[in-house]
Amino acid sequence: MTQPAISRFPVPAIDALPDDIRTRLLAVQEKSGFVPNVFLTLAQRPDEFRAFFAYHDALMEKDGGLTKAEREMIVVATSSANQCQYCVIAHGAILRIRAKNPLIADQIAINYRKADITPRQRAMLDFAMKVALEAQAVDDADFKTLASHGFSDDDIWDITAIAAFFALSNRIANVTGMRPNDEFYLMGRLPKAK
Repeated sequence: MTQPAISRFPVPAIDALPDDIRTRLLAVQEKSGFVPNVFLTLAQRPDEFRAFFAYHDALMEKDGGLTKAEREMIVVATSSANQCQYCVIAHGAILRIRAKNPLIADQIAINYRKADITPRQRAMLDFAMKVALEAQAVDDADFKTLASHGFSDDDIWDITAIAAFFALSNRIANVTGMRPNDEFYLMGRLPKAK
C-alpha cells in the first residue's frame, strides 16, 4: 500500500533546500528519528518557513511563567477546537513527553474541562479558547480571572500569542491537508526502552 501524500502541495527534496533549512531538518531528524511533515510542507516557501519557525520557537521554547507542557496544552486544546488533526496529533505527542503523562493530551483534545489539570491550567485554557474562538469578546474580567490564578501580563500575552499563532498554523495545516507523521501517535504513550 502506498503512503498517503503529506500535503496537497509539492514537498521539496531535503537536498534541494537552502542550507539553513536543510540543516534544521536534518537536526530535527537526528533528534527525533524522523522529519515532521510540517517542516517538509512549509519548506517549499523558505522565507515563510524561517518566519514561521522563528515565531514558533520564540513562543514555545522560552522560559517564563508558563511551563513548556502548559504551552503545549494551549496548542492541543485550541487545535482541537479548530479541528486541526495535524496539530492535535503532533503537539499531543510533545505534550505527553513534556508533561510525562500518557493520558493528558487525549484528555485535553477531547474536553479539557474534564482533563486532569489544575484550576490554574483550566483558567489558562478557558482564556486560550476564548482567544481562539471569540477574541473580540475578551475583556478586563478575563484578565482579572487570570491574575487571580497567578498569571502575569507576560503570561497572558504568551497565552494569547500561542492561541493566535496556532490558529494560523491550524488553518495552514487544514488547507494543505498536512498529514501527521505516523511516529507521533505512539510518542510519549509508553516508557522509552532502555
